Amino acid sequence: METEATITVRNTPQHRRYEILDGDAVIGKAHYLPHDGPKGPERIFYHTTVSDDYAGQGLAARLVQESLDDTLAAGIAVVPVCPYVRTWLRKHPDYQQRTATVRPEHLAAVEHAGGQ
Repeated sequence: METEATITVRNTPQHRRYEILDGDAVIGKAHYLPHDGPKGPERIFYHTTVSDDYAGQGLAARLVQESLDDTLAAGIAVVPVCPYVRTWLRKHPDYQQRTATVRPEHLAAVEHAGGQ
């Protein structure tokens, strides 16, 4: 069983994703695409996964929260295309006002990138 201290989240922009790690092992990913929105930079979150071996430990929620916190701290708007991110946001209304509305061009960007 892992300890809390071994779980970390990092942004890996070269892969366009946040990763949650147990030590050095990547155990989950929150994929995103950068996008130029009408009010500035946006980050389209389109797919989130955590290894089945770590299910039920709240790690997907931690991955999403830290990913969104980092994105918002950088002045980048969050675009919640990923169903898990949308669900997480519904449970955390304090984040909802800082997210961008999903528009057709967001979905087209994800489709073009092969994300759906």
